[in-house]
Amino acid sequence: MQNAALRAAGLEGWRYQHLPIPPELVAETLRALPGAGFRGVNVTVPHKEAALAVAGRASAEADAIGAANTLLFEPDGTIVAENTDAPGLVAALPFSPCGRSALVLGAGGSARAAVWALLDAGAGRVSVWNRTPERAQRLAEELGASAVPEPVPADLLVNCTTIGLETNTGLKDLPVDTDELARFACIVDLVYAETETTLISAARAAGTPTVDGLELLVRQGALSFERFTGRPAPVDEMRAAARVV
Repeated sequence: MQNAALRAAGLEGWRYQHLPIPPELVAETLRALPGAGFRGVNVTVPHKEAALAVAGRASAEADAIGAANTLLFEPDGTIVAENTDAPGLVAALPFSPCGRSALVLGAGGSARAAVWALLDAGAGRVSVWNRTPERAQRLAEELGASAVPEPVPADLLVNCTTIGLETNTGLKDLPVDTDELARFACIVDLVYAETETTLISAARAAGTPTVDGLELLVRQGALSFERFTGRPAPVDEMRAAARVV
């Protein structure tokens, strides 16, 4: 996806590559990358918190969420931490969340990013549900959302759990029934896979607008591309490359 974007932008001297790093070497490796000619990196789990810790400066998003998925290496050696997961979610939605209500399923790192992003974008009410109520309560208190013991009606449903990933399991482990999916104005599933998740398939069958995990990957990747290069991201080319199986 990123290399397709670099080609589309005519940046022939740039290359995006995969760097598998064991947890015990994350800090050491990240600090060495600027000297090896890197402009920046995207960081995936389980390294997002470690990436924030190694940075000398952090954006408001990364600082509030407590995790970074993008690091930029400045000419003076400063490592800047950013989180494009949060604004990527807002960019992928078919409508502005300003003044709208949202129900977020989950209380992990991705749920934290989603809750922060929605509140920052002006959402009127953000409710958090988790199978462990204490985790939902803790997240809600830290970010200014509301923890709920049961799902509540909302304009937007954001699934930040892995429930429904397996296509043969149905939605029995989700706290919402198939019949309820049509009540949402949009359903977002952060999980991305080669095939549609059960939740996305059911939502589309119900006629509800959806945003799948691959679109979210493209949107956050586009924001990272712009920070790396200073160029507008060729989103269409990135989407086409990401959806090639």
